[in-house]
Amino acid sequence: MAKVLVVGSGAREHALAKAFLKSPQVDQVLVAPGNDGMQDAGLSRLPIKANDLQGLAQAAEEQGVDLTFVGNEDPLILGIVDEFEARGLKIFGPRAQQAQLEGSKTFAKEVLTANQIPTARAITVTSLVAAERALEKFDLPVVFKLDGLALGKGVTIIQDLDSAQRYLADLYQRDPEAKLVMEEFLSGVEFSIFSLVGKDGRVVHAPMAQDHKRRFDHDRGPNTGGMGAYSPLSWLPEKDAQQAISQLVEPLLAAMADRGLPFTGVLYTGVMLTDAGPKVIEFNVRFGDPEAQVVLPQLNSDFYQVIVDLLAGEQPQVDWQKGQVYLGVVLASPGYPEAPQPGAVVPSPADLPGLAVDYASVKAEDGHLVASGGRVATVIAHEADTLLAQEKVYQVLDQANLDLVYRHDIGHWAQDLAE
Repeated sequence: MAKVLVVGSGAREHALAKAFLKSPQVDQVLVAPGNDGMQDAGLSRLPIKANDLQGLAQAAEEQGVDLTFVGNEDPLILGIVDEFEARGLKIFGPRAQQAQLEGSKTFAKEVLTANQIPTARAITVTSLVAAERALEKFDLPVVFKLDGLALGKGVTIIQDLDSAQRYLADLYQRDPEAKLVMEEFLSGVEFSIFSLVGKDGRVVHAPMAQDHKRRFDHDRGPNTGGMGAYSPLSWLPEKDAQQAISQLVEPLLAAMADRGLPFTGVLYTGVMLTDAGPKVIEFNVRFGDPEAQVVLPQLNSDFYQVIVDLLAGEQPQVDWQKGQVYLGVVLASPGYPEAPQPGAVVPSPADLPGLAVDYASVKAEDGHLVASGGRVATVIAHEADTLLAQEKVYQVLDQANLDLVYRHDIGHWAQDLAE
């Protein structure tokens, strides 16, 4: 029997651990560091931080881990795959150079434009003077993206010139050499493609998903790490889905290979379906959160075998369910994302009958779980269509009398786009 290590601590990593535990080949999943809500049979936690690369590698050696799967982006960008591979340990994810597709928006844009892969026009600047000059070359609204990692909160859509000038002045007062990507604003509908990429060009595309980044209902308020998601997307025609894969994903993978940087791991392609066709918004090098929580449960195949086959350069036989919609709603602490107030009681699975629960920022206290950060859990329902899934999850949540906050319209695009 196999032992798997999942690196990370959030609801995404909880979903990954559950997917591996479903494999008849896996008898134990270790999660480092995990959280107190991860109490599933066969799951154990290791008190090692996700960015402690040597500590994780040493633990994998000592524990006899057969496969490591990296959930979050920080260790990937720091080079965890390089560290594990140097020790002969089997791990699924991109090396540090390839992980720059997420770690540096400038690098990603350069690869896209050099290979004529459709994306928004962009200029990267590193000073206030350059930013003010570049601003003159864009219509409003304009999109500002901080170059490095920002946990889903580094993107700002600026609607007017005064706001743009204030943003730039504040940014460069804090950091006179800040690297900022300025982009044209794309109109359309967003969705996400998740591609499991193995050696020798082997690829498995998961069901596509749509997440909800804005904090409040009707897509209002600040960007967050994600307030909910659903999958698959019944409104997305198969021809458009395939066009996005053939015009965005496949050329990117080919371009990375041509650079001597063949990509292995999870490639997350954020897509805007515009009137001119699909365009890349961004790349990530891991599953999205909360998208993983609604995508992974759809896999009927053995997840462990899928990853082992990909790492061996073999094409896995994969079966995804097609008859249900999976919809996940994120529960967060009051005040999230600006100033989350921890301490609220977080419901147990028994408190949410009929729903699956993946835990994030929680800790055990006096016999129950309490919020210890911003997003604390994702609760998931699956039904024959989006409307039924919405009714199921919200009926339970609204009766639970929670002190946590959540959006009440996750999946609304499925109805809006079907009308």
